[in-house]
Amino acid sequence: MFFEFFLSLRYLRAKRKQAFISVITVISVVGVTVGVMALVVVLSVINGFREELTSKIMGVNAHVLVTDGRGAFVDYGEIGKRIDEIEGVAATTPFIYSQVMAVHGGESSIAILRGVDVQTGGAVLQISSMIKNGNLDDLVDEEGRGSGIMIGSGLAAKIGAAPGENVTLLVPGGSPDGLPVSGVYRVVALFESGMYDYDSSLVFLSLGEAQSLLGAFGRVTGLEVRASDPDESGIVADRIRSRLGYPYSARDWKVMHRNLFQMLSMQKAAIAVILAMIVLVGVLSIVGTLFLAVMEKTRDIGILRAMGASSRRIMMLFVMQGLIVGAAGTGAGIGLGLGICSILGKYRFIDIPADVYWLSSLSVRVEPGEVALVAVGALIFSFLATLYPSWRASSQHPADAVRYE
Repeated sequence: MFFEFFLSLRYLRAKRKQAFISVITVISVVGVTVGVMALVVVLSVINGFREELTSKIMGVNAHVLVTDGRGAFVDYGEIGKRIDEIEGVAATTPFIYSQVMAVHGGESSIAILRGVDVQTGGAVLQISSMIKNGNLDDLVDEEGRGSGIMIGSGLAAKIGAAPGENVTLLVPGGSPDGLPVSGVYRVVALFESGMYDYDSSLVFLSLGEAQSLLGAFGRVTGLEVRASDPDESGIVADRIRSRLGYPYSARDWKVMHRNLFQMLSMQKAAIAVILAMIVLVGVLSIVGTLFLAVMEKTRDIGILRAMGASSRRIMMLFVMQGLIVGAAGTGAGIGLGLGICSILGKYRFIDIPADVYWLSSLSVRVEPGEVALVAVGALIFSFLATLYPSWRASSQHPADAVRYE
């Protein structure tokens, strides 16, 4: 193999009369480099988007949502104890979910009220890292009264509310006679998840105060469950359904956001195929490079065959030449791709419209397995591209090759 490798490197070095072939070789390397680099960067960006989106969803939502098919929960305390005994369940908390109107200083906006149990909600929701001012415990005062609310930064900007100011929550048709019910609460905390839908609409209130505002004394919308392993939330949901039976239902976060993640998976696959075509175009230029090299080296091939080189070694000579070009392009593409991913992940200087893409900045996550797959795929394409030109070179008769010039 040293013989073939040595001659391959010699043939790749430019001489004056071979300058055109060397230019084509450089173009082939650049083509493979650009395709591999683009594939690594785009796949990493999609992985980062998916991971960031998942973490944001998990910040304000539980792994499993348990509801009663008959309506509101009444005996949620007893049901919560039964769920806590199930294998894989880390914590449970009751919640209330309702639509309200948030009003402040003449500005108003439709909001989603989330009533949370301050004592158990922090163990289920991962929202602590998203809170910019205050904390979840501030929703109740020292006497246990729920006089404070936590709102998203987007909603605060809409209605012009700041920490320490009062916000009125209006519940349409909240009274028995159909009239609106309102409550005034002080903003004690602001959170920013990075997801526009959550930041511009969510309002957190203590569970007791939310029940009082909505007239749902002793009732909740459902129970939120945190699984010990988020990836096994589907298994935990199945166990909960088996344990509780009808009319209770349990849905894990993957099912509730299935359409979103299926869309991301399909988008990732489609983009990967398109970018793989770019790599293929770069690899196919290796075919042209080798054909030109075979034409240029026809006399050399005849001399090597006359000196005793077998057709197999001649074929390996040009296969090695094509693989060197493919490997150089693949290595450069992987290096540049990882470098760009590192810069994007460190500085996050690319902002995206949060109201369109859910997130406000571009994040990156490099999957070593995917990078290795891209590298192996590019090398396989490069190898396949060398077979036919190399076979043509090896099939030449020594006498005909020597008489070529």
